[in-house]
Amino acid sequence: METLQPILAEHPFFQKLEPEYLALITGCASNVKFDAGTYIFREGEEAHHFYLIRQGKVGLEIFIPELGPVTVQTAGEGELIGWSWLVPPYEWHFDGQALELTRAIALNAKCLRQKCEADHDLGYQLLKRFVTIMEQRLQATRLQLLDLYGSRT
Repeated sequence: METLQPILAEHPFFQKLEPEYLALITGCASNVKFDAGTYIFREGEEAHHFYLIRQGKVGLEIFIPELGPVTVQTAGEGELIGWSWLVPPYEWHFDGQALELTRAIALNAKCLRQKCEADHDLGYQLLKRFVTIMEQRLQATRLQLLDLYGSRT
């Protein structure tokens, strides 16, 4: 039986991760597909998964009263979405909508949290990787805000 381990091993997020950790993570992984227009997750819902996008695009949205949904970021092939599974109360802070047919690998949050609790070194390795992504996204948001509001001064 073929597993997702070779695909995960090639992804930049998992590169240089010890093979035994990669095997544990693979046990929490599954292929998923979302049609264009499908909401993958909604703000306030429990964050059951995080996703590695293999094909397609996902818009991350916030709802602004009187404006409606506003896309704050678009994630595409090779990118990862979702770190809400890491931080209690494990709820999404954005809506995620497939903007086109999207294929991804879903990683089950409960499965991963249990494995991280059982092996804190695995948890630390994942946390280091997520913090890097979080920092990159915060810097991108900062630049967007400077573009938006910088010209008003």
